[in-house]
Amino acid sequence: MEQDTRTEVRASRGERVAFTALMTMTKGDLYRFVRRYVGDEDEAHDVLQEAYASAWLAIGRYDPARPFDVWLRSIAVNKCRDWGRRRAVRRVVRGVMGLDTPEAASVGEDAPAPDTRIDDRRRLTAAARALADLPDTLKSPLLLATLEERSHAEVAAILGISAKAVETRIARARQRLTEALASGRGPGP
Repeated sequence: MEQDTRTEVRASRGERVAFTALMTMTKGDLYRFVRRYVGDEDEAHDVLQEAYASAWLAIGRYDPARPFDVWLRSIAVNKCRDWGRRRAVRRVVRGVMGLDTPEAASVGEDAPAPDTRIDDRRRLTAAARALADLPDTLKSPLLLATLEERSHAEVAAILGISAKAVETRIARARQRLTEALASGRGPGP
């Protein structure tokens, strides 16, 4: 994504108009990444807002010689990880409080889908669950490389790891997803 370096420099100096312009240029791609990562539209909007708020608060530390998109994506990945940790805590609390019972889970559900779409919905749900249950170390590189179509070098820069580590983690993520979907369970630890 080509961006005007002057806009990046002005934004790094704290100019709101320049930062807003950079937000406008990046919000579509960044939202799609966050949405895929968290798996929920409303949660994705919240995480995206947190990422932009954090970026604005840290804009003085941004180096305009570095691509803004890579810097911002690093912040977004960290916000997604934070969201994942909060989600894990909520799961524990829900389990302790007995909110995982079938009766509690069915409250507020819509009517079942037509028979012809039930299998597709189950497969899609299983795939989304398997992806969501991947450890962050595997999920981030997989999403950035496959769904965001970023090079291993770009992913390495965003995550602060080597390109070889990116390649290895993507292979492990794919293997775990394949195993999880074949067995009908989550990816496991």
